[in-house]
Amino acid sequence: MKQLFAVKSLDRLVSDTQDPTQQLKRTLGPVQLTALGIGAIIGAGIFSSVGSAAAGGPQHLGAGPAVAVSFVLTAIACGFAALCYAEFAAMVPVSGSAYTYAYATLGELIAWIIGWDLILEYAIGNVAVAVSWSGYFQELLRGLGVNWPEWLGTDFRTAAQGARELAATVAAGGDAGGLSAVVRQAADAFNSAPRLGGVPIILDLPAFLIVAFITWVLVRGIRESAWLNSAMVGLKLAIIAFFIIVGAFYVKPENWTPFAPNGFRGISSAAAIIFFAYIGFDAVSTAAEETRNPQRDMPIAMMASLVICTIIYILVAFVLTGLLKWEQLGTAEPLATAFSVLGMHWAAGIISLGAVFATTSVLVVFQLGQPRIFFSMARDGLLPPWAAKVHPKHRTPHVTTMLTGAAVATFATFLNINEVVELTNIGTLFAFILVAVGIVILRRTNPDRFRPFRTPFVPWVPLFAALMCGYLMLQLPWVTWVRFAVWLAIGLVIYFLYGVRHSRLRQQSNAGA
Repeated sequence: MKQLFAVKSLDRLVSDTQDPTQQLKRTLGPVQLTALGIGAIIGAGIFSSVGSAAAGGPQHLGAGPAVAVSFVLTAIACGFAALCYAEFAAMVPVSGSAYTYAYATLGELIAWIIGWDLILEYAIGNVAVAVSWSGYFQELLRGLGVNWPEWLGTDFRTAAQGARELAATVAAGGDAGGLSAVVRQAADAFNSAPRLGGVPIILDLPAFLIVAFITWVLVRGIRESAWLNSAMVGLKLAIIAFFIIVGAFYVKPENWTPFAPNGFRGISSAAAIIFFAYIGFDAVSTAAEETRNPQRDMPIAMMASLVICTIIYILVAFVLTGLLKWEQLGTAEPLATAFSVLGMHWAAGIISLGAVFATTSVLVVFQLGQPRIFFSMARDGLLPPWAAKVHPKHRTPHVTTMLTGAAVATFATFLNINEVVELTNIGTLFAFILVAVGIVILRRTNPDRFRPFRTPFVPWVPLFAALMCGYLMLQLPWVTWVRFAVWLAIGLVIYFLYGVRHSRLRQQSNAGA
């Protein structure tokens, strides 16, 4: 039991990065890191979840125009967590993010749990982003007059569900034309798909192709990846500015009344949903080993990206809820819907283009983060050694990058977006809580360690971070908790079957004894 909770010293964590066979290239500066943060944060969340957060859904209340307050509430929780991440990232400039920080403070078992948990944020989260990217890309093609085959742009479960709803409506003598556009599109995909042995061939090909392309770029090098992300960030910020400026001229103040139709319950429920829009600032920490001056640049990039994105989110929320009544915003593309209802279809097309750019940059950053967590875990012996290999020319963790890309592309081809968003949220919130607890522990166990950046007002800031993240976790449906528990149980089985026996820290401890 003592070895299960053995911690890895900060000096050993840093010394492990000096092995030339497992050394990454340090090329990133503060501007590129901030762009990585913005690239990860502004994505499918602001282009999709803001509408459902305002209008509500079957399992949660809508915030109405007060969704702007929900963004502030979530930003405060993330801000407290970001201050904790910044101290760790500056003090331990090592790939692995919260996994590495937990190893230094809470012990090997907790580090494994959080490393396994981070798969929910990066790999599983990227499945949702890839599916969202595909939807916006197909919407953009339709706006340009290109008809993409439905069976090549829909996942099988959605198509089958659409076919069942259509058949039930027709059998009951109902009007099939009254079904939603999403249901009709899914049913068309099911009915028009070619058959192989009687089974319809249905897959989301755009989602597969975009993940494959980004995986290739990431293998090529961190500089090329950062350049692609920066380009996408610049384009999507320009299009969001277009929405805010043009939309401001069509705002009707009466749409902001009532401001909070469901009170604080609606605001807090919406905050748990739009948390997905904030996931990503912590992805900056996964690039710590590829940063020229991580002690200075990591805290700057984390806090700057969070502040910039919060301001953008609040402006978008006020303009969006001013364009339409909040009840009308529960669509998959609320920003485009707002312009379409006003008859500005050309503007809706521009918004769809912006969503494609936004989700592309999120895919880049999340696909960059997950392999580096696997890389760190393999370097510690908790995963097989081939996962810690670095490309001899490009100096990237190419094996884990390709494996992550293959897994995300495969699942994005067949899974529904709604099945993974809430699971991603609970996994990320859990990671934030453990990082906050780790700051308090390390201040007591290693108070004299040099800290280039210090989280202010310890233990109150970490405590508030843990409490607010825990509160948001409680707002999620119980089925999400069940899935989360099953996921962690699978991870523990893998750890006790492999990680315990191959842990480098355990082997070195036994050799010393």
